[in-house]
Amino acid sequence: MNKTRFFVEFGAGMAAYVIMLIGSLLLVAGGTVTGAWATVVSLLPTLPALGVAIAVMRQIRASDELQRRIQLEALSLAFAGTALITFSYGFLENVGYPKLSMFYVWPLMAVLWIIGGILSSRRFR
Repeated sequence: MNKTRFFVEFGAGMAAYVIMLIGSLLLVAGGTVTGAWATVVSLLPTLPALGVAIAVMRQIRASDELQRRIQLEALSLAFAGTALITFSYGFLENVGYPKLSMFYVWPLMAVLWIIGGILSSRRFR
């Protein structure tokens, strides 16, 4: 898969995600949908997010061995770092720290993935 196709798929997926997220938030917060439909509408943004995940997986599959290794190392750091940080904070919640939303987990993992990618790619210069 070439980079242009990846960026088009990724960009379109992210744009659809943002549009569906804003729409679902407005519909639910405005009381337009309630009950079981509110649950369905709240989950609608996950559909384009799935498309983004598929685009990323396809790009990794199409990468050469070095890029795959870099991504594996980056994701390994992101996975382990997210686990350590979230578990540690969970223990801190037991002693009075404020509860955090699950919405913080993915951005944390994304930041650690970027850091892992930078560190790993530097190793292979």
